[in-house]
Amino acid sequence: MNNHSVKNRFRRDYPERLRLPHIGQRITKTTVAVFICLVIYWLRGYQGQDMPTEAAITAIVCMQPYVRDARDYALNRLAGSLIGAVWGLLLLVVLYALPALSGYPVVLYGMMAGGVLLSLYTAVALRVPDASSLAAIVFLCVVITFPDIEEPLRQAGVRILDIFIGTAVAVVVNVVRLPRRKNHRLVFFIRTQDLAPDRFSRIPSAVLFRLNHLYNDGARICLMSEHAPAFFALQMSAAMVNTPLIVMDGAAIYDPNENVYLSFETIPPAVSELVRARLDALGVSYFVYTIHHNKTCIFHHGGVRPEEQVIYDRMHGSPYRSYLEGEIYEPSEIVYFKIITKDAELPLVEERLRHMCPKGQLRLVIRPQAGAPGISAMYFYSRTAEMVQAQKRLMKMLETANPGLEPLTFTLREGFSTEHDAVHLLHQIEKHYEPVRLPWNKAE
Repeated sequence: MNNHSVKNRFRRDYPERLRLPHIGQRITKTTVAVFICLVIYWLRGYQGQDMPTEAAITAIVCMQPYVRDARDYALNRLAGSLIGAVWGLLLLVVLYALPALSGYPVVLYGMMAGGVLLSLYTAVALRVPDASSLAAIVFLCVVITFPDIEEPLRQAGVRILDIFIGTAVAVVVNVVRLPRRKNHRLVFFIRTQDLAPDRFSRIPSAVLFRLNHLYNDGARICLMSEHAPAFFALQMSAAMVNTPLIVMDGAAIYDPNENVYLSFETIPPAVSELVRARLDALGVSYFVYTIHHNKTCIFHHGGVRPEEQVIYDRMHGSPYRSYLEGEIYEPSEIVYFKIITKDAELPLVEERLRHMCPKGQLRLVIRPQAGAPGISAMYFYSRTAEMVQAQKRLMKMLETANPGLEPLTFTLREGFSTEHDAVHLLHQIEKHYEPVRLPWNKAE
């Protein structure tokens, strides 16, 4: 079973690299829009070298992968076109009223540059900054051929009409939905940190809407989290999940619909006893995360230090996790150890603790703690508790009822940055889940 990310998919599968990509929806619709614009020009009496291109260029620029994006871009383009055309018309009127100005190239070009400045500034002042560049371009298109322009008003009107035609054609063509076919063989893996700002923040509404749209459409999407299921309940309680989650940085697979752990990787009892003895000997306070009767139980050992108190108070009030004092229920249920420390003390603590780990038995992860600047946590997992291994285990579970499934992993390089990035990530999943199927695109 191949488990690969989109990022390095074509690096590993060389035969796949040699295949040409499908002609997708945007390419097809852009081609159709340009054809319609050229036909409209022909019907208006333009041919050969007299054929203008503003409408066709506008259609190319306005064509976006999604209808909402195309509509927003079209409105910006119309606003920019009007701003540029108005300033262009005003400059032409001034030049015709004062023909002496055109006799000095430096003055003429200075006025044109000033018109560009006015066009840019007007777009920003009217709160359509995305249209500022276009406003300057349209302004130059209107005035650049001076003094070979005989009718300034007609020149500006024609430019606006051409741009309006291109915009309208792009929007109309983009609304048409090309035939698609859902690919139910794919299982998509995405990280919760790519969908929400941090572990204490809820998923943005636009991201949640797109995610639920995919879930309702039948897409299998597995959300992967570094944290226990309690964080999922906090962040994404409104998500209509249809696929088990990978939680605890790959140590467990959890079904939120049934509230059960389907699988979890524990630290061998002999190793966990050794770790606890050494931590106690070093006088280090620590948390022990266990899974007992499908519940996450967290035991704390040692005094609560100030740096722990900030995080402890914030997490202790959650109804989705159980913080306990006393002896662990069953040593064989320990999933990981967690030690909280100041960043300034991290190198020393790490050096002391690395020597206590039985070689090849544990995996150490260090992560900054959200909501607690200057504080990090060290996590000790079983060596087999990894995201990649958890994906393989989940795929085996899913393939029992659905043979032939294929995994795809999507990630943002730096994690969640803006809501737009998260929505774009889900758009990429949608393109793979429901690709355009045209006669010349062979079905996979």
